[in-house]
Amino acid sequence: MVEVQQPVPVPVLSRSAHDRIAHRRTDAHWLEAAWQSASSLVLVLSAAAEARSASGTMLDLLHPAEVDVDGDRILLGEAEGRVYFAVLAYTETGTTSLPGNWRGLRELAVQLGDLDVGLLTTAVALQHWHQRHTHCPRCGTVTELAQAGWTRVCPHDGSEHFPRTDPAVIMLITDGQDRCLLARSPLWPEGRMSVLAGFVEAGESAEAAVAREVGEEVGISVGDIRYVASQPHPFPSSLMLGYTAHATGDPTLQPDHDEIAEAGWFTRDEVRAARDWGDERGEEGSQEGSGAQGMLRALPPTMSIARQLIDSWIASG
Repeated sequence: MVEVQQPVPVPVLSRSAHDRIAHRRTDAHWLEAAWQSASSLVLVLSAAAEARSASGTMLDLLHPAEVDVDGDRILLGEAEGRVYFAVLAYTETGTTSLPGNWRGLRELAVQLGDLDVGLLTTAVALQHWHQRHTHCPRCGTVTELAQAGWTRVCPHDGSEHFPRTDPAVIMLITDGQDRCLLARSPLWPEGRMSVLAGFVEAGESAEAAVAREVGEEVGISVGDIRYVASQPHPFPSSLMLGYTAHATGDPTLQPDHDEIAEAGWFTRDEVRAARDWGDERGEEGSQEGSGAQGMLRALPPTMSIARQLIDSWIASG
């Protein structure tokens, strides 16, 4: 009998309700008029990639005339006739004087609506790129912003550079005994487990990366590799491509003890218990897990596509 995987909802950071209006990025007159418009709103992002949100459920946006922050002006897009910009602060000095609670995308994502989470995810991704790609990779000259913050141009050789996105695969692996594979990174606290993941290498397909990463990290083979959904992960510049796959051959796990400290096969009830016990940090749930080696006590945060893959698998049983 073929297992039917429950559809994964739109991943949290993939939600969006604004039109990116790319055709406006080179229209200097339109951009200036939009910035002067009383209807436009601005998302100010601190140098630490935090935004103001007093409630935690909505971003505190400013009118352009209220913005007095030294930073890069970025066109985010348009929604329901209103234009949205971001100002990416160079230093914390210009933002700490603004009232409100400053919070990061990881903290805010689950509570924000589609429009706000889409704006913030875009702004954070662009800020990380601008902060890390200030010089021309060809000649080393300091580059300049162009196309309303969506490209950088070298004034010396004229080369144009675009925001970088690094594809990565993330995969929920199951076996023939209705169990899923979860593992722990050496950097995580004991008890916190997640699905496997890794970057796609040069000249490699995403499906090949799934099989390679699983083999490298836990020493098993997989087949029936199926794409599920994707989610941007701007920490700093990844695009997570979600997959499911089934173990083939010997299911004995052999963690590499470099990227994977421990790994195990877990039933739905064991995974469901870990979800109910505690949070993503493994700080709750003092009970001993009943799974492999009793080591599962917490799962990834609900904003992650990892958690959505896990929850979908639980629901399918």
